[in-house]
Amino acid sequence: MNIAVVVIGRNEGERLRRCLESIRATADAIVYVDSGSIDGSIEMARNMDVEIVELDLSTPFSAARARNEGFAYLMQRHPAIQFVQFVDGDCTLASGWLLAAGTALANSKHYAAVVGHLQELHPDASLYNRLCAMEWCSPTGELRNFGALGGIAMMRADVFQQLGGFNPEVIAGEDSELGVRMALAGFKVIKIDHAMAVHDANMLRFSQWWKRAVRGGHAIGQRAFLNGQSAVMDCVRERKSAWFWGIVLPALILFAAVPTAGWSFSLLAGYPLLGYRVYRYRLGRGDSEQDALLYSFFIVLGKFAEGIGLLKFHINRLRARYEIIEYK
Repeated sequence: MNIAVVVIGRNEGERLRRCLESIRATADAIVYVDSGSIDGSIEMARNMDVEIVELDLSTPFSAARARNEGFAYLMQRHPAIQFVQFVDGDCTLASGWLLAAGTALANSKHYAAVVGHLQELHPDASLYNRLCAMEWCSPTGELRNFGALGGIAMMRADVFQQLGGFNPEVIAGEDSELGVRMALAGFKVIKIDHAMAVHDANMLRFSQWWKRAVRGGHAIGQRAFLNGQSAVMDCVRERKSAWFWGIVLPALILFAAVPTAGWSFSLLAGYPLLGYRVYRYRLGRGDSEQDALLYSFFIVLGKFAEGIGLLKFHINRLRARYEIIEYK
């Protein structure tokens, strides 16, 4: 079916080796796009006979830029490619995934992209890895919430070209933003019931989780700014939630503390109520009580990080310059 793979990475080390080994026996073409690695990743990929694109260091890195340049390289050298699998260097593709995903796209011209089940390599290594593992869980079928379309997905090459690929200015959530544009163009994105990949978050510190949550807030702000007024109303609800819980309510509590003789702090009771709502929702999704409690606590805490991310987005928009927020 003429399936190619674009792998992106930066200082992934042994994880990149495992990633490439999971692909090279089944893909028709592979290109590895490197974002300034200094750990020997380029030499490793070259020794595995993988085609390589090294990003120009003078332009800020982003996943969107890396994937776009990898795709352009493939199309120049392998113009007959029909489907392109994008994967991060910290992941390994599941056996049979390329064939299953390619078949799904080949069977319906209305499908622009397909994803499958993503698993976390070491979900019990830390609370943050566990949160990632829970985040990856989503139902199969046609996507309505394009947050479930991650950077690990197979896409139809002609549709990707038609839509101009990933928006290079979107530094987080670029995959979901593309999913929205696919829907607006009349295409569909589907999740099939097949193992897709194993992800190695390796997120062991609170600071990593916090930066990732700030990054998520930036993504919410940028996606809502770009497509919030479309028929999809992308991230409008998420943006309202982050503004209220992460910025407006904390500011109101603090500024009203003196005039109300401290009574404004009673509004903090809203956060446990929010957590309880999330807790009940996760129980309804089938989580254990322990997992539902863990998830709800960090969802509430994450509102403050998302609020910071929203502010960062608006500052970056005024500066007309977007720089990647790294958390690893």
